[in-house]
Amino acid sequence: MTDLTQQEWASKLAADKNAVVLDVRTPEEVALGIIPDAIVIDIYNGQGFIEAIEKLDTSKTYYVYCKSGGRSAQACRVMNQLGFKNTYNLIGGFSEWSGEVASI
Repeated sequence: MTDLTQQEWASKLAADKNAVVLDVRTPEEVALGIIPDAIVIDIYNGQGFIEAIEKLDTSKTYYVYCKSGGRSAQACRVMNQLGFKNTYNLIGGFSEWSGEVASI
């Protein structure tokens, strides 16, 4: 896992053809908007979170975020334990995101 600032995240994401954006927030938080094209898997789903993560392609690069960066760091650690090699945590999370926002 690597922690990225908002600027590092945006530039790496834009240049990465193997990227997947992963939102690990709750449905209530997601209702406020998401980073475009993000896959939403709520980390608070416990075993359901693990099961959903295990279905993802471990060869992809994952850009993971939550509200402030704590849960997404935890998600990256879990993903690394499950065999994911490239996970990036967004420092400051969605609450500091200044890029494009989409709604569900």
